[in-house]
Amino acid sequence: MSLMAKLKKNSKLQSSVLSESEFFSETEYVDTGVPMMNVALSGKLDGGLTPGLTVLAGPSKHFKTSFALKMAAAYLRAKPDAVVLFYDSEFGSPQSYFETFGIDTDRVLHTPVTDAEQLKFDLVNQLDQLNKTDDVIIVIDSIGNLASKKELEDAMNEKSVADMSRAKALKGLFRMVTPYLAMKDIPLLAINHTYKEIGLFPKDIVGGGTGIYYSANNIWIIGRRQNKTGTEITGYDFVIKVEKSRYTKEQSKIPISVSWEGGINEMSGLLDVAMAGGFVVKPSNGWYSKAGEEKKYREKELDEEFWRDVLADPAFQAYVRDAYSIGTSLAEELDFEVEGESD
Repeated sequence: MSLMAKLKKNSKLQSSVLSESEFFSETEYVDTGVPMMNVALSGKLDGGLTPGLTVLAGPSKHFKTSFALKMAAAYLRAKPDAVVLFYDSEFGSPQSYFETFGIDTDRVLHTPVTDAEQLKFDLVNQLDQLNKTDDVIIVIDSIGNLASKKELEDAMNEKSVADMSRAKALKGLFRMVTPYLAMKDIPLLAINHTYKEIGLFPKDIVGGGTGIYYSANNIWIIGRRQNKTGTEITGYDFVIKVEKSRYTKEQSKIPISVSWEGGINEMSGLLDVAMAGGFVVKPSNGWYSKAGEEKKYREKELDEEFWRDVLADPAFQAYVRDAYSIGTSLAEELDFEVEGESD
């Protein structure tokens, strides 16, 4: 018996030779339907959502829950038997909100939670009972609004004391669930808040302590900028800043346009990248053309049909990977200003 075989036999855990391990097989991506959201998640246009923890952080009314539901809807489309496990501490997402994103609410298990410990106990129990073949996506809305059990008890007992247990409880929560997410191929989307760092040039800090940073595969800090027609606000560009990622270059900024009338513009964010790479040119003010073509388009005409050939171009796909994937530097040239940013 070889030494490797002997070690495998002696282990009481699920051990395997690393080259044959099922935990390091090819990553499965779920296409969100928004190419630049795929890039923010995976560094690739044809990538998307992966198993593990993704944190969507930002101020109120910054489209965080909508991004999460967009991803959850994509997951349900890709996996016909999948369900959403929705932990709710804010109660700001009625049934109609899910239906707006095409989510069948019969496939959503709604679980109200009041404190971090309650969430921890239920979530760990759910994950422990699941198998690798179970298709489940977890959404927590939100981490930022969760109290600790001690904080609630102090309020009930009319104690006005500082609560030092919340960050510890959240760190323990994510420390416990992270192995389950990886071993059972489960994506978890956690909505979170941000606060401003104290200093001359304050930066957005993700709330909840360091545990979230350590455990997350992806952390987005979401900013926004207004879209106007004259003086009328017609929507927003919600700018995804990749705070942390295992796949995408950190500090990349990716704008996703949302209008009051049309919702998410699924092709948004592509124009800046395509022009930077020379795949789309601007022959005259207000007009755009595909590189090597004479036909001109107004910006409002840059629809899915316009982008179809560009997205299918292997050279453009490679350019985007080089621009945004880990280990490259081209994304530094693609910068966007966001409301409230001072740098």
